[in-house]
Amino acid sequence: MLEKIFRLSENSTTVRTELIAGFTTFLTMAYIIVVQPLVLSGKMFGFETGMDFGAVMTATCLSASVATGIMALYARYPIVQAPGMGENFFLVFSVLPAATAAGFSNNWQIGLGVVFISGILFFILSIAGVREKILDAISPSMKNAMAVGIGLFIAFIGLQNANLIITSASIVDTGHGISLSPGTLVKLNSDFASVDMLVFFFGLIITSVLHARGVVGSILLGIIGTTVLSVILKAILVIAPEFFLHSHMFSGSKLANQFTFSSKIVSMPPSVAPTFLKMDLKGALSGTMIPFIIIFLFMDVFDTIGTLIGVSERAGFIKDNKLPRANRALISDAVGTVVGAGLGTSTVTSFIESAAGVEQGGRTGLTSITAAALFIISLFFFPVVMMIGSYAVITAPALVVVGAMMIQNVKKIKWPDYGESIPAFLTIIGIPLSYSIADGLALGFISYPIIKLFSGKGKDVDWVMYPLSAAFFIYFVVFRS
Repeated sequence: MLEKIFRLSENSTTVRTELIAGFTTFLTMAYIIVVQPLVLSGKMFGFETGMDFGAVMTATCLSASVATGIMALYARYPIVQAPGMGENFFLVFSVLPAATAAGFSNNWQIGLGVVFISGILFFILSIAGVREKILDAISPSMKNAMAVGIGLFIAFIGLQNANLIITSASIVDTGHGISLSPGTLVKLNSDFASVDMLVFFFGLIITSVLHARGVVGSILLGIIGTTVLSVILKAILVIAPEFFLHSHMFSGSKLANQFTFSSKIVSMPPSVAPTFLKMDLKGALSGTMIPFIIIFLFMDVFDTIGTLIGVSERAGFIKDNKLPRANRALISDAVGTVVGAGLGTSTVTSFIESAAGVEQGGRTGLTSITAAALFIISLFFFPVVMMIGSYAVITAPALVVVGAMMIQNVKKIKWPDYGESIPAFLTIIGIPLSYSIADGLALGFISYPIIKLFSGKGKDVDWVMYPLSAAFFIYFVVFRS
């Protein structure tokens, strides 16, 4: 039956490989189950937005499962979806304050309304084939640049989660206001004698060695091994703190301050009632909020296209510069966003962590349906998921290894052709440095047709890229300035 539904033999994979890939992807992105409610409730920042933590958690898992299930059964790709990072921060720090400033007392309901309407627009664009036309218009070099840029982004996130790369920017008073110091924004953490470094490098070495030896499930086994070490170290800290009495190993570590043992294994899922169908559509359509609908539209369209292309290019799904069943894949996140807003969470999009499952051999929808099922199961095993998700160092090695795999696509870029390579380079460097797939793509998309046109190769560019470049420019000048 599984063979018939997912065409395993046709994609040269097995049930075991797909299950391992799905479990791996889920573990690398399970943090969203904890982080999403922390962000939307405001608890991460020390204030209250009014959104219920438990309801948002349940909405996150349900919307992720629905969107991923559609991706698995309708598009048949090993890509997992969930409420996206970036969109959630934008909702809390831009949309909600704007709604309050406009005089609305129910700002988070307005915010969900904005997400819901943008989801409807995503769906219309997908049904009309607009998003697929954009995907097909992107040149092979730019497609591979997305894969490389996302790989660097994933690795960068992993290094930050490991506490190996830290911020070094400081706040200074220039006399004309507060601004960041002109020094480097990030630097290497010099405190190597810390538990975070021990856990990270242990995980990185064991994952890399297993991967190099061709062990099936190497990334998943690396995550399990890193979790076991974290539990042992935390137990020593709790049971025998005097063991590290004269050591600074745990001082300021994420393990000491964030990693917590679960008091139980199984629990009933929190009710979604506090946020279910609470969006205010009338308020969301007010003149003040319409620009935010457009911004969400841009963010989700290009986050999803970037991730879809990056992961698909690495998996070998793209044939003759086109992705089969692309429209089906794009529809899944639109439906997920609409469902998610109705349940009580922010924009649902494809996750770059799906690349972890692809690197483990995942090639069909069985990978994503496995992750979709795990999102539902995690509602009942929330204490355990929260324990792993509370300590980002556990999955950091997996993200770095996946980044190393994805960067291989750099050799497929036409480097001697500067009309192709310069926009590709801007995309590669823009994604991790802007900390946004959509913003990184914008740098490449704006420059690509302009460089081609003025170098006498304008006819080589698909006509869709010209209005797309103009739209990105307007987006930055009008909505992001």
